[in-house]
Amino acid sequence: MQYTTLGPSDLEVSRICLGCMSFGDAGNGQHSWTLDEESSRAIVQQALDAGINFLDTAIVYQNGTSEEYLGRALSSMAARDDVVVATKFLPRTDEEIENGVSGQQHVRDNLDMSLRHLGMDHVDLYIYHMWDWRTPIEEIMEGFANAGAAGKTRYIGAANIAAWQLEKANAIAREHGWPQFISVQNHMNLLFREDEREMLPCAQEEGIALTPYSSLASGRLSRRPGETSRRLREDSFAHGKYDAAAAMDADIIDEVRRIAEARGVTMTTVSLAWLLTKVTAPIIGATKPHHLDGAVAAVDFELSDSEIAALERPYQPHPIVGV
Repeated sequence: MQYTTLGPSDLEVSRICLGCMSFGDAGNGQHSWTLDEESSRAIVQQALDAGINFLDTAIVYQNGTSEEYLGRALSSMAARDDVVVATKFLPRTDEEIENGVSGQQHVRDNLDMSLRHLGMDHVDLYIYHMWDWRTPIEEIMEGFANAGAAGKTRYIGAANIAAWQLEKANAIAREHGWPQFISVQNHMNLLFREDEREMLPCAQEEGIALTPYSSLASGRLSRRPGETSRRLREDSFAHGKYDAAAAMDADIIDEVRRIAEARGVTMTTVSLAWLLTKVTAPIIGATKPHHLDGAVAAVDFELSDSEIAALERPYQPHPIVGV
């Protein structure tokens, strides 16, 4: 495994981040295909054994059970200082707004609940899961500052955010002497490269880490056409992101397949090796051991310039999809 510094922080993270959306009680959340606790523990142990020390979850994943599974696994498998744990929170609810819950209190309440789920006294990276259009960003950034001052989070990040929003939030933080976002977790992969227009150059200029999700397009970049899985069949959110553009994406997937066969590696390895040339640490989910094997192999797999060009050539501009 290779390691790098996460943006302008002192967090040393693996070049692969284990995403834990695939963990949690399948009867208690938004996905039907998630792993039970025993299977989740096996994936966490495999990741740790492979040198992955960066793990990402969210309070919304299976109504907090992903956080609970991850926290219990890590408590028996790793020293707290040996892992970098990230979690995320959603915007204020209608009920919170009606009851006058401020952005600052919303951040505090959600973080405290996540810490209870995880069984931890702090998280290393606390992430603004998506822009809250009904809450002043000043309140959110002050809430982050309060969390840092209380020792409950070391650094903060953002997800599903535009470059202008990132710059606005960090400018407000600088003005008040509050912590700034050090990382961005957006939707990016070979089939969806719209962040290359503004977010990628913005992050490079500012030294901000990119940790994209959907690195394999919910499995589409890891399987040959016609191959399927339970997630490919049942993940309605992913269908909404990718089905409409399937025809224009077919040539890209076929190029991934061609290079993987020529080089004797998996499609997962090829797809992630490309992404690793552009970002800090892709987030990958795993429900089977071989999912992690292909991801770990990508760290040391080098694509030639001609292979990179062949992978990128078929891409066409896509409508913005996701959150």
